[in-house]
Amino acid sequence: MQEARGMRRAHETRGIRRDAISCQDPCFPAALAQTRQAPPKLYVIGGLERLERFLSQPVLAIVGTSKASAYGMETARGLARGLAASGVTVLSALADGIPAAAHLGALEVDGPTITVMPGGADVCYPASRRRLHRRLQEIGCVVSEQPWGRGIQRWSHLACTPILVGMAQMVIVVEAEERTAALTPARLAQALGRTLGAVPGRVSSPVSQGPNALLAEGAHLIRGPQDALDALYGVGVRQAPKKTVALAPPLQDVLKQVGSGSDTLAKLVAAGHDAEQTIVALAELEVRGALVRGDGGRYLPCG
Repeated sequence: MQEARGMRRAHETRGIRRDAISCQDPCFPAALAQTRQAPPKLYVIGGLERLERFLSQPVLAIVGTSKASAYGMETARGLARGLAASGVTVLSALADGIPAAAHLGALEVDGPTITVMPGGADVCYPASRRRLHRRLQEIGCVVSEQPWGRGIQRWSHLACTPILVGMAQMVIVVEAEERTAALTPARLAQALGRTLGAVPGRVSSPVSQGPNALLAEGAHLIRGPQDALDALYGVGVRQAPKKTVALAPPLQDVLKQVGSGSDTLAKLVAAGHDAEQTIVALAELEVRGALVRGDGGRYLPCG
């Protein structure tokens, strides 16, 4: 381990620690070590103490497609935010779509989050997520079975799935097309006996086909953080914190209408709302974090 100690000292001067641990090391993730797919070594950015602390509490992986809808992105973000605030460690890959939304949600509350990289832990991929990668190094953990500096190979993304699922107690699929690689974590979770959850979606949406199929097979129905906590701890054992935003009655009415299906300006006006006042109300609700604008001009309540 002399090489790993040397790298650790070199990186500590910049305030971020690097470590390399073998599967025989006491710090190696215990749940992962018990699987047949456990790698011989893990490279960790963020420090072993932090990794141990994150893994000492329930670990939940949030997975899904990189081509997520606005609904999927907001659902993943709200799930991660609520779970991290409840003391659950959020785990995902570093990719566009659902994985990025999950990390961003956990980081909103400075919660524990771990990302598994397809290449070296110090190699940001995709490059567009460099800022998120840096933030995860600073207050989260970045892990990989690939040596420092190793680039991305064609098989890299699938190869890191056993690490992702192996460290988790539960896996939640937010959005994924049926029969795609995005469902691989779910199938591995079933094989390893991990708890599996899925977020329901529109039956007409291609990215909802995967989660809806998993629900039909018996996966836990996940509508929000509380459903995930109930699956992890038992019903009602731990309560998810509720996000409260103080709103005037007119704003509450618009928010309620959006949640009931009048999710566009045109629908709200058709329901009897004044167009000019509604535009102002929607803008204020966005600023306050109660709504987010999604695909096709639709608005989504924030969880």
